Amino acid sequence: MSRRSTGNVPELVERARTGDARAVARLISLVEDESPLLREVMAALAPHAGHAHVVGLTGSPGVGKSTSTSALVTELRRAGKRVGVLAVDPSSPFSGGALLGDRVRMQDHALDRDVFIRSMASRGHLGGLSWTTPQALRVLDAAGCDVVLIETVGVGQSEVEIAGLADTTVVLLAPGMGDGIQAAKAGILEIGDLYVVNKADRDGADQVRRELRSMLALAERAEGAWRPPIVKTVAVRGEGLDEVVAELDRHRAWLEESGELAERRTRRARDEVEAIAVTALRARWGDVHGRSELDELAGAVVRGQSDPYAAADALLEAFTE
Repeated sequence: MSRRSTGNVPELVERARTGDARAVARLISLVEDESPLLREVMAALAPHAGHAHVVGLTGSPGVGKSTSTSALVTELRRAGKRVGVLAVDPSSPFSGGALLGDRVRMQDHALDRDVFIRSMASRGHLGGLSWTTPQALRVLDAAGCDVVLIETVGVGQSEVEIAGLADTTVVLLAPGMGDGIQAAKAGILEIGDLYVVNKADRDGADQVRRELRSMLALAERAEGAWRPPIVKTVAVRGEGLDEVVAELDRHRAWLEESGELAERRTRRARDEVEAIAVTALRARWGDVHGRSELDELAGAVVRGQSDPYAAADALLEAFTE
């Protein structure tokens, strides 16, 4: 592997900022591979990130997330915006890579220099996202994307994790799938900033919209709080996407005016820092003590000779010695 592709991080970052798609792809690969250069990469990207509008798209399998994402890219490009897409796919049980590739999903945008598309494997991570998604998001942000779309894998009720990563969360539903009931079960009525009823040319679309409106009306909201709109689309024909983009812009303006944007991004950074710190502590403890001590403590809990809290205290004491 050449020094140009891995060793010269400042050059790689500079190329990515000028729109070099290969440099962007290489940086995301360094993220996914947990490269030893990752700390240097994140430090180099930090001053250039924080400008993109991060939009998460979630919903049950079959609602048309991939088609909607592709159609939304088309509409955003009409508005002159540079777009990044992180499509989180199921993992191959053999290679660990994404089962669905970006070349298959979004052929229409493959030759557009102002669209960066990356399929990422979820690698079994619950919540519909890959654990490397926040770092990959920072790469696209620093590369000058005006909007970054994150499409989740589609794993049902655990997809609410996207709300912790996005500035704006778009929840997609479709008629004929019981999505009105699923919305209430999955808790997505609490995370959506914009609801899109896709496949609106099918029977039942108006009913889904009415059910959504009724359920959203029951939610308690403070004065001045954002009230999520509901938009109907037929993504396969590009219908209604202009209204979706208009609502995304309106929500971004509200986030900035209300101060909610800074709060959401602070929470996102806090969660990311905490996750990195916990992972590092776990790895460091494993390097020093191995798993034998943890196994002994776990065995004591199973035998009733200890409890989980006492075992955790013993583990922390061992780590600080």
